[in-house]
This record gives sequence, C-alpha cells and structure tokens, in this order.
Amino acid sequence: MNETKTLALTAVDSSADELNQLSDRIWESPETCYTETTATKLQIEFLREHSFTVEENLGDIPTAFSGSFGSGSPVIGILGEFDALSGLSQEAGVMELRPIETGGNGHGCGHQLLGTASIGAALAVKKYLETTGASGTVIYYGCPAEEGGAGKGFMARDGVFDGLDCAVTWHPGDLNRTSTTSSLANIVARYKFHGCSAHAAGAPHLGRSALDAVTLMNVGAQFLREHVIQEARIHYAVTDTGGVSPNVVQADAEVLYMMRAPQIDQVREIYARVHDIARGAALMTGTEMEEIFVKATSNIVPNRAIEEVLQKNLEAVPLPEFDEVEMAFAKGFYDTVAVKGGSLKKALKHLKPEQAMELEKHIGEPYYGTFILPMSDNEEASPGSSDVGDVSWVTPTAQINTATWAAETPGHSWQIVAQGKSSIAHKAQLFAAKVMAGTVIDLLNEPETIEKAKKELDYRRGHKPFESPIPKGVRPSTLK
Repeated sequence: MNETKTLALTAVDSSADELNQLSDRIWESPETCYTETTATKLQIEFLREHSFTVEENLGDIPTAFSGSFGSGSPVIGILGEFDALSGLSQEAGVMELRPIETGGNGHGCGHQLLGTASIGAALAVKKYLETTGASGTVIYYGCPAEEGGAGKGFMARDGVFDGLDCAVTWHPGDLNRTSTTSSLANIVARYKFHGCSAHAAGAPHLGRSALDAVTLMNVGAQFLREHVIQEARIHYAVTDTGGVSPNVVQADAEVLYMMRAPQIDQVREIYARVHDIARGAALMTGTEMEEIFVKATSNIVPNRAIEEVLQKNLEAVPLPEFDEVEMAFAKGFYDTVAVKGGSLKKALKHLKPEQAMELEKHIGEPYYGTFILPMSDNEEASPGSSDVGDVSWVTPTAQINTATWAAETPGHSWQIVAQGKSSIAHKAQLFAAKVMAGTVIDLLNEPETIEKAKKELDYRRGHKPFESPIPKGVRPSTLK
C-alpha cells in the first residue's frame, strides 16, 4: 500500500469517534421503510460539516440523498443504508431478549453501521483527492428502505445512479469476505378483491365474497408452485380478511404476494401467471380484482473486476485487534444462538480444498473476524434479495462483508440489535470503511479496471440496457 493511500486511510482513524457516535445515534433512533428522517438528518449534517456537497430528495424521495466531493472522472459511488426493522426493539449489550419498547423498531440488520462506514470511506477518499489533486469524484448515496421498500430500485429507475462509472458497498455480517454471489430478484404486489356483502344465511345468493376470491387465489398459487423453476419462491400474506363476522359475506379482502427467482425476467413471468390466477379468482367469485404494484428488486449482477480490487484491499488493510473482554462478549452472544447456521461451513464449501482445510479450524469459535476468507468463484443466488441489485444493473457494483457481530448470529434477530453498539461492531465498521476507501482510491488510478468492469457488466446484461422492473407510475410505499 503506497504512502499517499495509507495517509488517506488515516482519515477513518482520525474520525473514528465521530463515526462511532454517528452509528450509535442512528441505532438509538431506529426508523423503518421511508420514515428514516432522523438518520437522514444526522448523516446530512455530518456530510456538510465535512465539506461534502449535499443533494437532497433524490428521485423525489425525502429520505434519499447524496454527498459528493471532487470533480471530473471517474465518478465512483459508495452506497449506504440506514433503515431499521419493525418488532426488533432490544437493549444494547444485553444477552437476553429485552425490548426497549414492546413491538418497537430495532437495527436487526446492522444498517446503522452500513451507512456510517460508507460515509467513513467517502471521508478517506476525500482526503486522498485533496492531498493529490487527482481527477475524480466520490459520491456517498444515502439509500432508504432497503428492508421491504426497494429504495435503490426506485432511485435506479429514476436515473439517480446513471452518471456513475462504478459503485462499491458492504454489509455487516459474521465473516470478512468479498461477496461474489448474486441474489433473488423479486416483485411485490397487492391484490384487492371487491364484492358485495349479504346475510350469509338469509340471502347468500346476493353476496359476492371477496374472501372467497382471496382463498381461491391462494389455492391457485399453491398449484402454480409445482410448475415454476425450483429456485423460485412465491410468498403471500392475507392482509385483510374482510371482517370478523362469519354470518356476513365479506365484500372486501386483500392478499399481498412476493414472487422471487434468480433472474428478474423469471420473476416477470411468474408475476404474469400469478396475476392471471388473481383474475381467475375474481371471475370464479363474481368479484372485481384490483392489483397494486408495490415494488420490485432486480437480482445482483456480480462484477469480478471490481470484486478483485475489493479482495486485494480486504487482504491489505490490517485487521482490527480484539482483547479478551471483547472475545468474552462475542462468546456470550454466540452461546445465545440455539441453532448454529453454519455460515463458515457454507462458505468453505465454495473454496478450494487447501483453502477450506486451512480455515476449518475456526469452526466453533465465537467470532470469525480474526481472518479473511479467500475470494470464492461462487456466483449462485443467495436466498435473499437486495435492492443493490438494481444499482448493479446500472453500473459495475461489488460489495464486501465484515464481521460486526458474533459467529453464527442469525440475521434480523434481537442478538444483532444487542451487538449494534459494541466495540466489535465499531471496529468492524471502521475496517469496512478502510477497505472500501482503498478500493475506490485504486479505481481512481486504474481507468483500465473500470473499463474492464463496464465491459463485464455489458456482457452479463446480455448487451442490453437496464430496464427497471418498477413501472414508471409506481411510487415508493411501505408494506404496512
């Protein structure tokens, strides 16, 4: 690592207290899908204090914003998230389920760290640009509503990321690694059925049951599951049964569907078939069907060219050091996990045998942040979805994970919330910031790598431009 780059990364260390305080303050004000006003305010204030040019209301979304520094090309984005999850309120540092507020929100996916580390990376790149006078622009993107709202999907649809040459991001986890996998694309839609109420005993022939329509739609979708690709998933939730009186024919009822598959075109096909099932249910019951498109998320397009630069920096930046107290803290939370998910075992399956044999000694340890995983060739779709996918269709995009919580901690859990303000989480977020900053600095000096990444993206897209899966007229909304 050259001297100028090393100097730039010290910006993360010199701002460590500020960054840790920022993530803690966001943790303390957990806000969900498109309501992240406090997190947005805190980050915008931080960016302005550090001389970034802030643009608010990106894509006409009040909690979407950016902070940029520099001029000229290349233009490189660093993505940040900061939304919480409902129902995961939890006291910090407590090794048992203990909500601060019953039914309240909590940062059960580590997004308070995600946005903050990305800002830290932007700070280091800013210092590099100031020190060297090099051409280039870094932009931090504050992206709301990753959890269920597809914030980046709406931003991508409306051209927010069109001017980027490439982008990097990260996600908290229990391993230090470069992510090489794709993700499942999805479409979410509401189906409302409108019928006619009647006395269920005295005049049932006058009623047209919307609840029957929902039931028949769900039965039809159940039969469809046998006739879609094995990797696809069709989820549903009945959100309105039409009432609680069995002696009244329900005039209105509603069901929410989420369809997933490895490729967005596959999801589009499944969505069309589910839509036909909804129409059929309406015909069978004499009701009217109203479909409301909620959101969609594209699958992540891996980019080997950017991933290799991330991996190089992941291995070059010194790992954080942890003391006995911190390891005991990790062990305490490791012991609360009843069913160990085998995250390291799964990762080792995709490595070369000699690499896996070297790292299997760590299985059973309470914390996996003491080593770096080699980069895998695995590009299979993970079982989840991420709106990073839409950015990856627009511009070459890649991401890392760092070990911000104890080994085997399950996602979206109270244990993640409880560990969110720990020194382990703080150190891991600063580590992530340095790795991303080092990657961006390398890319500023390697136009040939960016060009290679763009060609790779064009190939992986089938030489076709990005087509957003979200129709133009659809506006962001929550799933409530």
